[in-house]
Amino acid sequence: MSLDSPPPPPGEAAHEIRIGISSCLLGEEVRFDGGHKHARFLTQTVAEFVHFVPVCPEVELGLGIPRETIRLELDEGGDVHLRGTRSKTDHTEAMRRYAEARVEEIERLSLCGYVLKKDSPSCGAFRVRLYDPQGMPSREGRGLFAEVLMRRLPMLPVEEEGRLQDPNLRENFFERIFAYRRVKDLFANQRWTVGDLVRFHTHEKLFLMSHDNEIYKSLGQLVAAAKKTPRADVEAEYGQSFMRALEEKATVRRHVNVLQHMAGYFRDVGTDEERAELREVIKDYRQRLVPLIVPITLVRHFARRHQIDYLMGQTYLEPHPRELMLRNHC
Repeated sequence: MSLDSPPPPPGEAAHEIRIGISSCLLGEEVRFDGGHKHARFLTQTVAEFVHFVPVCPEVELGLGIPRETIRLELDEGGDVHLRGTRSKTDHTEAMRRYAEARVEEIERLSLCGYVLKKDSPSCGAFRVRLYDPQGMPSREGRGLFAEVLMRRLPMLPVEEEGRLQDPNLRENFFERIFAYRRVKDLFANQRWTVGDLVRFHTHEKLFLMSHDNEIYKSLGQLVAAAKKTPRADVEAEYGQSFMRALEEKATVRRHVNVLQHMAGYFRDVGTDEERAELREVIKDYRQRLVPLIVPITLVRHFARRHQIDYLMGQTYLEPHPRELMLRNHC
């Protein structure tokens, strides 16, 4: 691959994209009441581009279907317990042992993301009900399985299905999933070269800038010094910083900065009408009159028409399959 050639299209990376998921979200009847929480966006749209790895910690622990409801409780000493709501059976240690072993298995599957069930005392990642010794709930808990998963795999993109209803959170999550696959593919070959890293960083430039320009600059310094840095250190630092940059959500202002940067490449090519049209569309996007996909599509069209290889090779133009329609919201 030459410096100006585009990266592989999303979904066509060297390895398939595997996403862990709470089994009930796939429509499996594994909940405490024998029901499910089928998330159709995931099974009907996302499933075309990923391979789901279903996990139900409570069933795999042997709690059965149906089963007594469980919840997170604080004891007087401030320790968190996972207990049955009626029997008060304590499943804490069993769940933690199971979670450690299961996450170790999951690590070997090379997942690129994980979708967890919101509010679950085993799978919930954020704001799970936690009951104090007097039985009063707060939204300060985290499911015991989710806690182990996120501690053991800190770079792994993790979200809850409920939060994916927010279009900005949904876009950010899937951006991180496909980005994680790309960076894993870069370093999957133990014989990767500094040239490979330079090409990758070049293709990802505008994508990174749309999230965190400061981390983009620091990654540039790391790439520049890569020949003098131990390979293992480069790989670890680049991967961690790359994913940390994407945790900073892209904003309208950051997208406008990137779009204006791309518009500069048409200064000496094309027609006055084309440049005026692009300026107008970027302005409309800044005012939230049109979604991001509109200026992106126009830039892609002009870059292809005028054969601007640098822009055509930017991941920013298509960081995930367009069929997911993640950039179609204002």
